[in-house]
Parts: sequence; structure tokens; C-alpha cells
Amino acid sequence: MNKTDLINSVAEAAALSKADAKKAVDATFAAIAGALKKEEKVQLVGFGTFSTSVRAAREGINPLTKQKIQIAAKKVAKFKPASELI
Repeated sequence: MNKTDLINSVAEAAALSKADAKKAVDATFAAIAGALKKEEKVQLVGFGTFSTSVRAAREGINPLTKQKIQIAAKKVAKFKPASELI
């Protein structure tokens, strides 16, 4: 399922126009992204939890040259599905 399929599904399930469903889906994604940027957890009961985590700096290998390189630490988004979801 892609974003267009999700919008169509929301429009049908909630008896909304596709334009209104698109606004709702976009607003939901924006709210989740905004919370993650503030390093807040987003817990949706029965669906799962979105959170951020820091991936430590590590040593990697350049696949072209086979030389060792340093990979910087960075923040990543994580999703843990609820047990009911799977």
C-alpha cells in the first residue's frame, strides 16, 4: 500500500472526499514527524510506538575501495508494532 492507496482507503472508510482524506493523512504524518523531531514518543494503542534513538558512531568499510571509514553518530526513527498489529 502506498500513500495514495492509504488516502483512498481512509476516504472510503470515513466517508470523506479524497481531498479531505489527504488533508487528514498529511496532518497525521506531520504531527508524528513533529513529535519525533522534538524527540517525543508517539504511542498509538493497538498500532505501535514511534520513537527516536541515537545510533552510535562506528567503523564501516567502503564497498568500492575496501578501506575503513568512520560513520558518524546520528538520530534515527524507530517503530515498534503493537502485539495486536501482527
